[in-house]
Amino acid sequence: MASSLLYSITIRSLLLLLLHLSSLSIYLAAKHNQHGYHRHRSHSHSPTSNQRLHQAYIGLQAWKRVIYSDPNNFTTNWVGPDVCSYTGIYCTASIDDPKISVVAGIDLNFADIAGFLPIELGLLTDLALVHLNSNRFCGIIPQTLTNLSLLYELDLSNNRFVGPFPSVVLSLPMLNYLDLRYNEFEGPLPPQLFQKNIDAIFVNNNRFTSAVPAFLGGTSASVVVIANNNLEGCLPPSIANSADSLEELLLINTSLTGCLPPEVGYLYKLKVLDVSYNKIVGPIPYSLSGLAHLEQLNLAHNLMTGIVPQGICILPNLANFTFSYNFFCEEEGICMNLTSKRIKYDDRRNCLPEKPFQRSQKECNDTLEHPVDCFEQCCEGSAGGGAFGRATTFAPALVPVATPLLPPSLAPSFP
Repeated sequence: MASSLLYSITIRSLLLLLLHLSSLSIYLAAKHNQHGYHRHRSHSHSPTSNQRLHQAYIGLQAWKRVIYSDPNNFTTNWVGPDVCSYTGIYCTASIDDPKISVVAGIDLNFADIAGFLPIELGLLTDLALVHLNSNRFCGIIPQTLTNLSLLYELDLSNNRFVGPFPSVVLSLPMLNYLDLRYNEFEGPLPPQLFQKNIDAIFVNNNRFTSAVPAFLGGTSASVVVIANNNLEGCLPPSIANSADSLEELLLINTSLTGCLPPEVGYLYKLKVLDVSYNKIVGPIPYSLSGLAHLEQLNLAHNLMTGIVPQGICILPNLANFTFSYNFFCEEEGICMNLTSKRIKYDDRRNCLPEKPFQRSQKECNDTLEHPVDCFEQCCEGSAGGGAFGRATTFAPALVPVATPLLPPSLAPSFP
């Protein structure tokens, strides 16, 4: 299920990219095959007479000089001015002069290259794609990337980049897909990230800290993954503002506290909701019963209480419902027999009478004797965690198999 969801994101991303390039009159002149694109070569201008290819040559040669390890010899043929023949470099017609070729894409996914990104990469101003998934690039992201005004997809996942959130991405006007997973970025997530017109945001498995952004609800993205970071506070009610776009929301192991706001039920397009491995309290909002497109719901490893409502268990597209390791005390109706609906579920370690593998009576009593009234709680998505106080920080936990959160090294590569 995880791989199929990531594959669907890949297909959607490719379709959006083709539409984008078409609108700009860019045609990445090749079909996707197991090695990427076939190269488009211009017959009107040689590399030496094409100033943009010359600028690209300068940038790529500067990059090659700071590559310390290339065990698979991706950059061995990065020699001479014909940059369109370089492995991983893809050329197409310029949007303002179709008679000349420009470097429109870099795809070094899974190359296992070690090095860093030089400031000279800012010379490749015609780039629409930069895919560096699963390498050993380190250091900080150069600010000169702000020159890449046509950049549509940026994938820096599964590397060793450090420093604060790379603010340069906020200045990229055409950016539609951002993947920073599995790096060492730290500090706060900027509010501007969730105000950009962007389709997919992957910032999971970094070292981001501070509060869950109250402005999270301003995003127009269809996919938001902020899992395995050291955030705090509550999921803000403003999440309802993303109802027209959000389809997948993953906040696994982000130190969330407080109650799950009923506004989550307004996200009528939602297919995947995973808030597992947090400190969420209170009941399941009944408003989630209105999420007709929901396929995966994971509430496991929290402090939630109350009833598992039948309205969720009869959702027409629900395929996986995990609510283990909480303190639920009752399952309504068909929720007691989800197998009959062919729904994969996990209800272990709750307080469900006559169900196996539940918590002890003492554990249940200690928690259920102190019920949470979510209406009386005031939880702000700001530093300090609101009325629930500062969230506890704990080590990243194992992610359930059903969660679409594969490391980039296992995710499908796409140009």
